[in-house]
Amino acid sequence: MPFKTITTIMCDMEADRHALDAAVALARREEGHLDVICLGLDRTQPGFYYAGTNAMALQDNLQQAQADSKKVEEDVADYLKAEEIPWVTNPVTAQMAGLTPQLAHFLRFSDVVVLPRPYGPGRGHEHEEILEAALFSGHVPVLVVPDGVTVADNIDRVVVAWNESAEALGAVRSALPILQKADLVDITIIDPPQHGPDRSDPGGSLCQMLVRHGVRAEVSVLAKTMPRVSDVLMRQLTDKDADMLVMGAYGHSRFRESILGGATRHMLELAEVPVLMSH
Repeated sequence: MPFKTITTIMCDMEADRHALDAAVALARREEGHLDVICLGLDRTQPGFYYAGTNAMALQDNLQQAQADSKKVEEDVADYLKAEEIPWVTNPVTAQMAGLTPQLAHFLRFSDVVVLPRPYGPGRGHEHEEILEAALFSGHVPVLVVPDGVTVADNIDRVVVAWNESAEALGAVRSALPILQKADLVDITIIDPPQHGPDRSDPGGSLCQMLVRHGVRAEVSVLAKTMPRVSDVLMRQLTDKDADMLVMGAYGHSRFRESILGGATRHMLELAEVPVLMSH
């Protein structure tokens, strides 16, 4: 399905501007519609305040969140007024405790959500929760854009991280509008299982599927010569001069990956190209 509804979420115009630029570039490239959620967050923690002050604190924090949302909306509208793509802003105020279901209600109608990297300087818990709201509750693919990076006008070279999982296959299906326009799609497989059903032709079935969709695909089978799978993927992105990485998200539990780390978290922290992921 083509990307016709492209959504991004803005919490801070300065910190998240690169994600807005990437969403604009993708909407222009795909001739889609851009929806911008301008988010104001009420960070009140019920029960933290002394008895009798909760209502006052809630009201003050809610008003501040509404003002933040309105300010972001004004900045975004002013920034986008010169763009020739169809766009709309949607001011949303939410409490941290109810952020996930509220965002999922809006995001479920999107074809792809463009977000900034959730980890690193200036990133709070809300950025990780926004990403997970899209992936797990909204059930929509997410394009994560590193700081200072935007989506290239021509996404010519794409690396697909393939491990035969349902998450990886879902990411590939979601990325078809991009893969079909690319000059080269490299299906990268790291240490494929020796006794798996595709042991004689790793990645062959996926490659065949993509070729039937008009994708110019090839397969690279790599050994895990570095400590982490993400390290090998990073090197492959450099070797292929890739414009984008496509991968499944959170093959293990989110709790395990947040505590012990995993390929998803490492790539979100380290990748210097946009990462399209799906769960």
